[in-house]
Amino acid sequence: MQKIIRIGTRESQLALWQANKVRKELAELGYESEIVPIKSTGDIILDKPLYELGITGVFTKNLDIAMLNGDIDIAVHSLKDVPTVLPEGIVQGAVLKRANYNDILVLKDTEEFFGQPNGVIATGSLRRKAMWLNRYPTHKVVDLRGNVNTRLQKLQDNDWNGAVFAAAGLERIGKRPKGAINLSWMIPAPAQGAIMVACLENDQYVKDACEQLNHYETQVCVGIEREFLNLLEGGCTAPIGALAYVDEKTEEINFKGVLLKKDGSKKITVTKTAKMGRHRYLAKDCADYVINRGGKEMMLADMEGESNINHKIFSTKKLSEAQKDILPNTIGVEDSDFIKIRFNRIAPKVMKDEIENVIITSQNGVEAILNSFTKNEIKFKDIYCVGRRTKKLIESRIGKVTHVAKNAKKLAEYLSENLKNKEVTYFCSDLRLDILPAYLQMKDIVVNEVEAYKTMLSPEKIDDEVSGVLFYSPSGIDSYLKENDTDKTAFCIGETTAKAARNHFENVQVANLPSVESLLELVKTHYNS
Repeated sequence: MQKIIRIGTRESQLALWQANKVRKELAELGYESEIVPIKSTGDIILDKPLYELGITGVFTKNLDIAMLNGDIDIAVHSLKDVPTVLPEGIVQGAVLKRANYNDILVLKDTEEFFGQPNGVIATGSLRRKAMWLNRYPTHKVVDLRGNVNTRLQKLQDNDWNGAVFAAAGLERIGKRPKGAINLSWMIPAPAQGAIMVACLENDQYVKDACEQLNHYETQVCVGIEREFLNLLEGGCTAPIGALAYVDEKTEEINFKGVLLKKDGSKKITVTKTAKMGRHRYLAKDCADYVINRGGKEMMLADMEGESNINHKIFSTKKLSEAQKDILPNTIGVEDSDFIKIRFNRIAPKVMKDEIENVIITSQNGVEAILNSFTKNEIKFKDIYCVGRRTKKLIESRIGKVTHVAKNAKKLAEYLSENLKNKEVTYFCSDLRLDILPAYLQMKDIVVNEVEAYKTMLSPEKIDDEVSGVLFYSPSGIDSYLKENDTDKTAFCIGETTAKAARNHFENVQVANLPSVESLLELVKTHYNS
């Protein structure tokens, strides 16, 4: 029986139009599909400009979660809303042929206000705001949020001169007014006008279907634009525009990009061409041009102008600079490793014979095994693990994983139902939880525990001004409690950690996905809601 491809989408009229376009194209290729609407954070929080939300992928996050949870097979996005780095396990399956990439001005009355000093324009886009103020510095730009229909209605209900929209959005749902003005001078958002289909990296059936939808020329052009954005580290917090298009006569890719100060008082523009097929460094060359002319300093000046820290958090595990960059500059972060790991020397006799069923529940367990044995010395038949990252590490350093589960309880349930040989070898810490071995022993499965590493508590006293603490394991909570109070919000990476936190903290928040990045996204959402 042919698989029915479940198409995830936001619930707005435009999003559903885009999803139905993908469904129609899939049907023409012989694939059966259905629409699954999912509400996004960007649709829920409508009282703040997008750039103040500080959430990466504000319109895509919930669809990513639904896909990783297996609720949908593909997600359809306006590519300009998609973060330049996709979540682990999700890939760009296709980019459809691009529609109108321009911004347009929808007028309330007449064009007379252009020559007047007190014009009022509405937009929720930082890029559009900066570009408008750069061209019309005496005008006022007010915030405008909501779906297309909501924004058009707000324009009618308020005393504004006009509002800026993406042409493609209005045209797709037949809402472009006859008097709308094409803003050819306004460099669009990277990938504006393009529809992207995301899918799971390991779903070959869906990937094959998506590949047939892909428009190569559009894929190349929007790829250059998004790389330019990524290299400038703009995301949705800096006013950056980019446009690449192919000149069919010369077969050259023409690129133009812009970076502005948020108030529109300064801008750096770049234009460059490259032959199709020789465009590999086009985005980098253009980004370097902007950076070398003070681009980084311009963005830093904007950040310093807004550097009022409203909240302080503490991570009980060291964060990378890239991870810290996920947080807006209104949230101050300190970090320290509250847990230290020391690998044990595992006896050679453990690996003398092949081990039929092996359990590894953390990346530390993987590193501990490799600390005692080379890959060639390791004799595992079936490996069972917890977490996608642990699985990835095992398969890159040891061998294929037979089954991966979200948590220890889920793994225990799977093993109790599927193991033929009722005996397992569990490589664990000296401070491991009882959930997995206790459940397996209750099901008459013999658990041979190998203490592969020691978990040592390394607490420190944190500042009283800290309002939130990030936890990654029950052991981290134990370490924290030795020196600190529980009058703060506990942000937990997963349900097992959250369960331990609820014994001590009144306010406990749990990440949607068991990853550091998802935990940091939770912090942003919490403090911006």
